[in-house]
Amino acid sequence: MRVSASSVLPPATGRQIEVVHLTRYDYTAAVSASHHAGCLQPLQDAGQALESFRLDIDPEPTSLTHRRDEQGQACVHFQIDRPHGVLQVQATSRVRVRARFAHRRPDASPAWEAVAERLRYVAARPFEPASAFAQPAPYVPRLDALRAYAAASFAPGRPAAEAAIDLMQRVHRDFEYRSRSTDVDTPLAQVLEQRAGVCQDFAHLMCGALRMMGLSARYVSGYLLTRPTGQGPALVGADASHAWVQVWCPGTPGVPADGWLDLDPTNDLVPALDHVRVAVGRDYGDVAPLRGVIRGGGAHRLTVGVTTRLLPEDPGPNVAFPDSTRSPP
Repeated sequence: MRVSASSVLPPATGRQIEVVHLTRYDYTAAVSASHHAGCLQPLQDAGQALESFRLDIDPEPTSLTHRRDEQGQACVHFQIDRPHGVLQVQATSRVRVRARFAHRRPDASPAWEAVAERLRYVAARPFEPASAFAQPAPYVPRLDALRAYAAASFAPGRPAAEAAIDLMQRVHRDFEYRSRSTDVDTPLAQVLEQRAGVCQDFAHLMCGALRMMGLSARYVSGYLLTRPTGQGPALVGADASHAWVQVWCPGTPGVPADGWLDLDPTNDLVPALDHVRVAVGRDYGDVAPLRGVIRGGGAHRLTVGVTTRLLPEDPGPNVAFPDSTRSPP
């Protein structure tokens, strides 16, 4: 079954990236019925234009629905009511990414204490939507060790964005990227202790550290063009879904009006043209690419493959590329 979506875009700017995300489950016994939900369609906003999206599901679902979550993000739900031994879901996206933080001035951000105060609950004060991301989450509990770790970056009066970038740099320096060293259920306290993990762990760790300082942080699920242009070393993320962080620092020059600044602690950079955003949430559980419940199936083998590539095109007069896609913090 194919589900397609496309959009009409303004004149081309930025760079066009194609992503093919394949998920396959092989079961040792037949699955008689299954229900699945997924976050696979990239976001569409001023910094990222979804040019096309196609979802191929085999076997064909009995029913399929699309909805928007609380953040306005596209989610898919489908049900299969006949026996099957294999489930294969492939999402193919073409996305045009634009640099959103090229003119950022983190040193001109409001003091982090002032931002934290805006997020603090006060009776009769208007609700601040960003405060929902200042709270703990299933994969990101409150840990005193996270506050102790974050404190070195948050001197009194320091600009919020500048402090968050310093925290990102420390996570990158202090924690080793070690493929397959953890899984989705590895406790965050264990990651802190072993000082190693993968991009998902670093995103959870940084979200938790920022929240322990009273700030709002969002977990970002997406993709990474790991070999962008040959300018500098390849980025870390392998051929798989990538994860990074957004910190809320409203009023920071060069940050979008919504106040969210993206930070990638795995690669120690502010995302520019190599990151494709799919969804944001409190933690991985909110934005898992595919999850579900099955009846039967026995044991299963999961295979996931992601391919990202930069699509060739004539730059033309309307396309502006920065000198480097690996912008410094």
